[in-house]
Amino acid sequence: MFTKSNKPQGRIDSLIGAGTRVEGDVSFAGGLRIDGEVKGNVRAIGDQPSTLVISEHARIEGEVSVSHLVINGTVIGAVHCSEFVELQPRARVTGDVEYSMIEMHLGAVIQGRLVHQGISAKNIELKLASSH
Repeated sequence: MFTKSNKPQGRIDSLIGAGTRVEGDVSFAGGLRIDGEVKGNVRAIGDQPSTLVISEHARIEGEVSVSHLVINGTVIGAVHCSEFVELQPRARVTGDVEYSMIEMHLGAVIQGRLVHQGISAKNIELKLASSH
């Protein structure tokens, strides 16, 4: 059902490196990789596709809202992913995960609800517009 082509292909534009701690909300466009810690919400800005990669030793305490998400670290807070979320083996999420498509590897842990969002309204509008 899910193939490799469903995975995000975006590039990483920004990095929060290991040993770096950010206190406050983080807004980004394009791609962001977090190897450090963020105590605040992490959100993509605009309607463009966004990719967030949370590495094995990374930690976020706050809400995450993006279109494509790869988690291999810790998130304490709600996750809102409009497109695709991949939970790798060391992923630890404490909070609800809203998603459209999901891939969960053996070993990933979620303490919260998995909530399927279905096809986004944006995709429906595009399909309707292209059928005319």
